[in-house]
Amino acid sequence: MRQLIVFICFLLNASWALAGEQMYEPLSASVQTALTRSISDRAAPYLAFPTQEEAQKWLDAMSTRLQSRISDPIFRRDFLKTVHYEASRAGLDPQLVLGLIQVENRFKKYALSRAGARGYMQVMPFWVKLIGSQDHDLFHLRTNLRYGCTILRHYLDIENGNYFRALGRYNGSLGQSEYPNMVVRAWLKTWKYQTKTVSISDKKAREATG
Repeated sequence: MRQLIVFICFLLNASWALAGEQMYEPLSASVQTALTRSISDRAAPYLAFPTQEEAQKWLDAMSTRLQSRISDPIFRRDFLKTVHYEASRAGLDPQLVLGLIQVENRFKKYALSRAGARGYMQVMPFWVKLIGSQDHDLFHLRTNLRYGCTILRHYLDIENGNYFRALGRYNGSLGQSEYPNMVVRAWLKTWKYQTKTVSISDKKAREATG
């Protein structure tokens, strides 16, 4: 019965995302082990700021910007805390991840691309077999964000920190400018926020557009 309810909710809320797809590439044993270890993290999400006041300011600012896309205030804050935790943990700017989600599927939890990419960060199912476990549901909020941030970090490492190429890999459009430019534009124009936890400068963000 529970599975039926979940399936019905999926049908009611699913939308086809106009996204590309991450391409399957063989991983070395060491890289696969490292990615698997990263995916298996079970620590409770939290906002990593020097003070609670700064954490609250960020949460309030982002919540206001996200209100038109996610109406439920409780879920919206839980979503933002999870984005911030998973992005920071992967060494990514949380605002970059918000920009990526905006471009990928406009914050639709059950988004499904024509290629089969799933959820907020449009993760391809082959990643579950490659670095995860069978019980990982890519439509689950934290699971999806953990996979997405881990994969983007992996692509950044492959490309030696080049955001233009890493974002292209993420979308399956390596070498093309449209997708990286859209993500960086959303990052800087909609989600930009100066805090001590931001790991990437605006200069580097603009360089990502090539």
